[in-house]
Amino acid sequence: MEIREGSQKAGIFRTYARYTMQYPWLFAGVIVAACVAQATSLAIPLYLRQFINILAEGDVSAAPLLVSILGMLVAIWLIDWAADRGRYFSTVYIEAKVMPDLLRGSFTHLIGHSYNFFVSQFAGSLTHRVNKFARAYETLFDSIVVQFFPTALFVIGAIIILSMRNLTLGIALAAWAVCFIIFQIFVVRVRGPARKERAAAETRVTANLADAVSNQATVTLFSGAAYEAKRFGDSVNVWRRATLRSWSADAWIWAGIGLFIIAIEAVLLYGGIHYWKQGLFTVGDFVLVQAYLFATFERLSVVNRELRRVSDAYSDAKEMLAILNTTHEVHDAPGAMALKVSDGAIDFNAVHFEFHEEKGIFKDFSVHINGGEKIALVGPSGAGKSTLTKLLLRLYDLKSGSISIDGQDISRVSQESLRNAISFVPQEPILFHRTLMENIRYGKRDASDEDVINAARKAHCHEFISELPLGYETFVGERGVKLSGGERQRVAIARAILKNSPILMLDEATSSLDSQSEVLIQDALATLMQGKTVIVIAHRLSTIMKMDRILALDNGAIVQQGTHDELLTKGGLYAKLWSHQAGGFLADET
Repeated sequence: MEIREGSQKAGIFRTYARYTMQYPWLFAGVIVAACVAQATSLAIPLYLRQFINILAEGDVSAAPLLVSILGMLVAIWLIDWAADRGRYFSTVYIEAKVMPDLLRGSFTHLIGHSYNFFVSQFAGSLTHRVNKFARAYETLFDSIVVQFFPTALFVIGAIIILSMRNLTLGIALAAWAVCFIIFQIFVVRVRGPARKERAAAETRVTANLADAVSNQATVTLFSGAAYEAKRFGDSVNVWRRATLRSWSADAWIWAGIGLFIIAIEAVLLYGGIHYWKQGLFTVGDFVLVQAYLFATFERLSVVNRELRRVSDAYSDAKEMLAILNTTHEVHDAPGAMALKVSDGAIDFNAVHFEFHEEKGIFKDFSVHINGGEKIALVGPSGAGKSTLTKLLLRLYDLKSGSISIDGQDISRVSQESLRNAISFVPQEPILFHRTLMENIRYGKRDASDEDVINAARKAHCHEFISELPLGYETFVGERGVKLSGGERQRVAIARAILKNSPILMLDEATSSLDSQSEVLIQDALATLMQGKTVIVIAHRLSTIMKMDRILALDNGAIVQQGTHDELLTKGGLYAKLWSHQAGGFLADET
């Protein structure tokens, strides 16, 4: 467990260091400024010691020397001020550059994960992790580079200078510092589990909150407000208990630090009195010791508070690091070339795929689809219709076998070029919380406004868009909730029309349309299908009857195939499905 923990910490620091060293001069500025600031902090008590000793002697003629020492102090204070400003500005600039880099890098890796990865995660938790990863960098950089490193320099310098003045007191301060460090290491180990438990509980609270808010309509429709409030309250209670344990541990730690401070104060002052009686210690030496002790206590107190922030930041960063260290399940092969579609022929060759061992979908599945052919997939729920389209889009990788387009294995071409070659209209289209113009243009992001409007006309959504107060500049709400199901479907179809790819896939694309809208959309789809290879998952009669070939699937296998008329005469699964659909259709018509 400790090895794994150490590996995780090393991984976090390696990641942050890689991003930081993209700006070496800024980082060097922080380090140099910190070193100069600590040198001035160590020098000031030395001059104060001399200043106090001269005052203690009571020799008025030494006033010019006091003025000279004061001048040196002013010069050192100014250098310290300049170093502190330089450190501050260097820190601000490097963090302002690295944190956006971390956000962009995290987003790029996160969004590159597979479809399977995202359906197994809370969206709210993922977004929270990305944001916390960047914020954790700020905390760790401030704590380690701005606090821990300068404090270490100061304490080492104070020990060296005090040892030069009195070796015994210097050794006492060094021994105390070593004991304090050992105590802090012990403290980190003791409160580490409480910190991790608190971070995990906080993530669960955020995930439950996001899940309930994003599904507010379902909560309302099923009278689930009280249930969700209790569920959220339970997660908050877990967080409260974890937070209380963490904070209680901190309280005991501060009690221990207080005892450490009392001990070193007593030892050094007692030693100072002993050497003062022997004439080996001056009043200025007491000032020197106290100045170093007060500065050391202040810095170490800050360090202890920072350790709590570091622990929290480490826990935050670790959650995102786990995602960054997770290899993309679906990735481009080395040297993957762009897919070139000439005819649009599709071949499924001995495809074997399963979500897990207990749930096999396809075993030795093969079918050839000619370029420009219109295929319909029908069958009961769970037959594998939608899975087949996901495999063609390479949202999942096959266990064995291959899928090719115009003789090119889709696992050997780039995913971007593959998906650019396919227009897909899902059964439940999800829209961005952006304008209608942006949502439709997503099909072809360099399209002109005129192209977007033409696509909207063909999809018969220009009419309802024109009636909106802001027209195409209307925001559709998160996931398109401000639009009806049929309106969302037509916007998705407009997006596909605009994309105009050589391969078209429709997954129940007209399922959310009323009869009048479907008539309009069928005309648009007929135009859209011309010259394309088309795969349609549909139960609507008007769509199925127009297909060149119908594949009836059951349990991941093709049990029947042919035209509508051919399959009706054969009986079997398709005829059975047709009779059910036709009955419902006729009932609707009446």
